Amino acid sequence: DLNEVIAAFVQDKPAIERGLFDEELLPEELTQVRMGKIIKEKYPELDAEDQEAIRQHAIAALNLTQQAKRLAIDENDGTLNTALIDGVRRFAMDVRDLDIDLIDRINPFGEAYAILAKTMSEDSLKQVAAAISAKRTSITPEDAKVIAKRAAEFKRERGRLPSLTSPDAWEKHLAEGAAAFMRFRAEGRYE
Repeated sequence: DLNEVIAAFVQDKPAIERGLFDEELLPEELTQVRMGKIIKEKYPELDAEDQEAIRQHAIAALNLTQQAKRLAIDENDGTLNTALIDGVRRFAMDVRDLDIDLIDRINPFGEAYAILAKTMSEDSLKQVAAAISAKRTSITPEDAKVIAKRAAEFKRERGRLPSLTSPDAWEKHLAEGAAAFMRFRAEGRYE
């Protein structure tokens, strides 16, 4: 069932984390790789061509729904009961003309990030992004300890913590290392 495939995708923790907070993410990594993996796990008996057809259909349906919601919100003109349906009808006429490569380039979690940005404070959003970024890093616990010491020096010298969003690569590395150190410490990897 297409709804089950889409539900599995939007509940996939790595897809959510990367889709919401990875600024360097190419949407195709989510729409092709992650969705493709979910479909292969759900339908292993199908050949690659059928799995790809299901993937394309699921991504198109997901984007169709998001676009329809966006149109419904934009047209807030008092006809809220039919706005979503009207938006779906209008967009459905256009989606058949789209190339699947264009659909794959839409980040399915872009709308969710916009909602989070409106409901969370900037500091909270940065903390969530830092925690997720720390999980993605390939820093070892030993390296994290060394980098965390350097991050502490950075804080003493500059009066602020290193930032994950800094344009300076070294400062960003210090922030990633400090976040990894905190995660490793919480996991009990240090004595």
